[in-house]
Amino acid sequence: MPPPHIDSYSFGAIVINEQHYAADLIILPDRVIAGWWRQEGHALRTEDLESVFDSQPELLIVGRGAEGKMLVDTETRRALAAAGIQLMALPTEEACQMYNASCVQRITAAALHLTC
Repeated sequence: MPPPHIDSYSFGAIVINEQHYAADLIILPDRVIAGWWRQEGHALRTEDLESVFDSQPELLIVGRGAEGKMLVDTETRRALAAAGIQLMALPTEEACQMYNASCVQRITAAALHLTC
């Protein structure tokens, strides 16, 4: 089964495999987790990524929002590195493009903040 594919992204909306979403989400190699929310809205913490750690991707691409307001804290960066998961944190539009390019070559997950 091929990994999910991002068809399009615009502020507050994303289409994955022709399915429309209007809330933050996580893309794992085999499924999409819709309605993802973090303990602190614009801070990404280790506990917000349990499903990512469980799926053990090689790469996690974080979409930090259209304006890049969501930040990945230092503890989360360390935990990802310790788990052998490479991190790329980008504005969400760039993150979507990078995800589509990467998921065909590596086991990739994405955690995407769709708004600010």
